[in-house]
Amino acid sequence: MARGQTRESVKMALGTLRANKLRSGLTILGVVIGVSTVISISSVINGVNNRVSDFVTSLGSNVFWVFQMPVIGVRPTAEMLARKKLTLDDVMALRTLPHVVAADGSIQHVRPQFRVGDVDVKYQGKKEAGTILTGSTAEVADVMDLNLLQGRMFTDEEDQRAADVCILGHDTWEDLFGDQPAVGKQVAIESGLYTVIGVLAKQKQPFGSGKNRNDNQVYFPLGTFHNLHPEDKDMWVSVKYDDAKNKALVEEEIRELLRIRRKVRVEKPDDFEIFGPDSLTKLWDQLTSGLVIFMIAVSSVGLMVGGVGVMNIMLVSVTERTREIGVRKAIGATRNNILAQFTTEAVTLCAIGGFLGVLVGAIITWIVYLLPIGLPATLSTTWVLVGFTVSCAIGLLFGIYPAWKAANLDPIEALRYE
Repeated sequence: MARGQTRESVKMALGTLRANKLRSGLTILGVVIGVSTVISISSVINGVNNRVSDFVTSLGSNVFWVFQMPVIGVRPTAEMLARKKLTLDDVMALRTLPHVVAADGSIQHVRPQFRVGDVDVKYQGKKEAGTILTGSTAEVADVMDLNLLQGRMFTDEEDQRAADVCILGHDTWEDLFGDQPAVGKQVAIESGLYTVIGVLAKQKQPFGSGKNRNDNQVYFPLGTFHNLHPEDKDMWVSVKYDDAKNKALVEEEIRELLRIRRKVRVEKPDDFEIFGPDSLTKLWDQLTSGLVIFMIAVSSVGLMVGGVGVMNIMLVSVTERTREIGVRKAIGATRNNILAQFTTEAVTLCAIGGFLGVLVGAIITWIVYLLPIGLPATLSTTWVLVGFTVSCAIGLLFGIYPAWKAANLDPIEALRYE
């Protein structure tokens, strides 16, 4: 089809759209809804994917976590729940491995159902509720890359004598002290007073931009924590090694050492789990794959409804313009000319719906980004192109039959049509 004829077909399509604004608007509404759904959901998924990727990168590529049972993507069995817990001696043994630069064993006191803080921290009439209590070794800062705003970390000596010292998370410090120094002050936690020796900087979080529960936290030397909550024994072991290229070797060394220490028979599987940052990425990929399927399902309904609407309006248009088609054929228009004209009109109609859908989706993305919940949303160029292309394809698919019907009209019968 010549370029001039294509331009003329587009002008006719726009003329039809202007002549029947309400009918045309209702016709392409399904396409607009379908495309805007694709853009909105894909933008949120894309934004959260970027945030998760940044968070995983911040954890470092040279860290392993060890726990007595799986906690990512698996529901623990009775056998897993009954496994022997990891101990401080296991942490000390892991520090002797050749490529390990630091190892920490941490225990948290939280509400078991929701893994959130369950303790109040008080200072001169002020109270911070829902604080997480964490007992760690002196190497926790090296393993977790914790940054201090004030003061210092506790030492092995303070850990061994269970000194009454603590380090406050950023939000805990800010809510209790404002912008005033906290080092040297004493805070009340449960039945004891503890001297603040350090304050942590804000920690990164994968979702949103609101409060991070890890910033409402108090770190104690492990010995001090045991005096506070001797009933908590689930130790989470973190191991940092020297170079990412040694990942497989270090993982195998950790596995071999712990199997020997825990007396696991050769034919038996591990009675502990080793995780890396890639475990979080794999879990998130599994979750987002479900969201993508949901997005495609919802948008497909809108696009199909839009496609049926386009077919309907094009059939009506063919009926209304039967005499015009007869005149065009009488002066020399071929079947291919008529077929191309009506197909182009259908594609143009859906392209307008696709453009409006992209615009609506971009506006929704902008609104979501500005909402107080801080949900990250980033417009995806790929999905914008996919949404617009699919809308045009819908016009082509559902416009073929009306165009074929128009192209096969008998010119004599068409000229007689009233």
